[in-house]
Amino acid sequence: MSADLNKYLKLQKSLINEKSSIEARLAQITKVLGQGVSATPAPAAKPGGRRQFSEATKAKMRAAQQARWARLKGAAVVATPPTSPSSAPKKKRKLSAAGKAAIIAATKARWAKIKADKAAADTKR
Repeated sequence: MSADLNKYLKLQKSLINEKSSIEARLAQITKVLGQGVSATPAPAAKPGGRRQFSEATKAKMRAAQQARWARLKGAAVVATPPTSPSSAPKKKRKLSAAGKAAIIAATKARWAKIKADKAAADTKR
């Protein structure tokens, strides 16, 4: 037991000596480079940043904000966003009866399989 303790105490002493030598070396490097350099690194900048919006989206946002301010001030809405062929609203998609039936059948089959697997697991116990 005391042999392990002595080994750990020697290891601790060597690590403390190594730490002090590294700190001394860092002090020398800082002295050579000048006092403007700090020993701790600067925190890394966050990745990403602000989102980038397209010009069309910016125009829509601008028009919507102007409309909100006009409504608050009691004035008429002044500007509308410029329309382009690509900014036309998309046609709403509709689910066919056959598609709905297929989804229902698949869901029922999935649940039937889950219930059968559970029943099989219960009977094995």
